[in-house]
Amino acid sequence: MSITQDRPELQQAIEEMVESGITGVTMRVHDQQGEWVGSAGARELGGTAKPPTNGHVRIGSVTKTFTATVVLQLVAEGAFGLDTSVADHLPELGLNPAITVRMLLQHTSGIFNFTGEYYDDGTFAPGIPATTAGRAWVDNRFKTYRPEELVRLALSKPARFEPGTDWSYSNTNYVLARLLIEKVTNHTLPAEMQRRVLKPLGLSDTTLPETDPEIPEPHAHAYYRYEEADRQQTVDVTRQNPSWISTGGDMISTSQDLHTFISALMGGKLLPDALLTEMCKPHPKADYGLGVFVQNGGSVITHNGGTAGHAALMYSTPDGSKTLTAALNYVDDAALSMAEAFHKATQRLVKEVFGDQ
Repeated sequence: MSITQDRPELQQAIEEMVESGITGVTMRVHDQQGEWVGSAGARELGGTAKPPTNGHVRIGSVTKTFTATVVLQLVAEGAFGLDTSVADHLPELGLNPAITVRMLLQHTSGIFNFTGEYYDDGTFAPGIPATTAGRAWVDNRFKTYRPEELVRLALSKPARFEPGTDWSYSNTNYVLARLLIEKVTNHTLPAEMQRRVLKPLGLSDTTLPETDPEIPEPHAHAYYRYEEADRQQTVDVTRQNPSWISTGGDMISTSQDLHTFISALMGGKLLPDALLTEMCKPHPKADYGLGVFVQNGGSVITHNGGTAGHAALMYSTPDGSKTLTAALNYVDDAALSMAEAFHKATQRLVKEVFGDQ
């Protein structure tokens, strides 16, 4: 595929993201005009070098789409059904038997989110210490958490609602999905992901780091800001032990690998048609399918993710023929100060690339 250089409207869109406060952006678009790759902003705070166009990035919750794909492959193989009780396979956790595999993937289990729960009345119930605001997060960023530890903490808290009666995004669902995969295959999730998705698609720049704090070169730098004694401190948090988020968002990838993955997934290369259809059926409350958001009336399939100063975007048409993938680096904080600018910028990008289809 040829790389089309002259797409000033796309370059302008990512320049505007930088103007809104994002440190650096690289974006890749594949469509009928070919492939376009652009970069804006800085690789490091205070630096002049742009982010590398195929740099590694912590993809955050885009991890959930990869994980859901493996779960659905196991459904296709008859290891369990979408509406099988998860407790049948993980009896040691004491889960509500009404919670099904589908509920994990669609965030309808009601299980407490171990990274903290925001309630409709504006209150916040904290989760694990690593997600405590401010310096506590910085000081805890190399601590190792076991997946079972995260799940047990979540299960020690009251459920948000009865299984299947509502929708609420919870990272715990996907750590349970990981434990389910590992139980029925008798292999680690990294081994299964490698065998089922990464190796067949040639995704050599995509990894599941487990507890490893390193990120392969090249990469842009991630930052976290907190206040201490009325002074703002900004820390480089590019290196961190991602076990605190586990399968809620621990993977590392590149914009090229994300393009290859989502185009293959939507193109039917990873799942049978019937399960791909199930994956893309949105829950009415949040337009969330099984590991993907379904937007614009079903014309855009997506999952984005952010984790402590790194973020990834992944969008595709339902047939995989048009994709937008991006890697971002920024200064994160407990107040999620960049959230609104991030949301507006991504809406602008999607409109620019996918129009009103």
